[in-house]
Amino acid sequence: MYILKIKGRAKIPDYIQIRDEDYTLLAYFRVDRPEKALVKIGLDKQEDKMKKIIEELPFGKVQKLDI
Repeated sequence: MYILKIKGRAKIPDYIQIRDEDYTLLAYFRVDRPEKALVKIGLDKQEDKMKKIIEELPFGKVQKLDI
């Protein structure tokens, strides 16, 4: 899987995209509300780890997500 952090502007908040190996979008959620999206894609058990990854993730760079 791959993860991408998108910078919001003005009233639009920051978002996270999680994509599979073929770059198909699996999840798209606000940085401050990852809980429901993580449950949908089966990463709810790694919620704390994902929050830490999201905090440290730079904007606009696609990174491999090894969980």
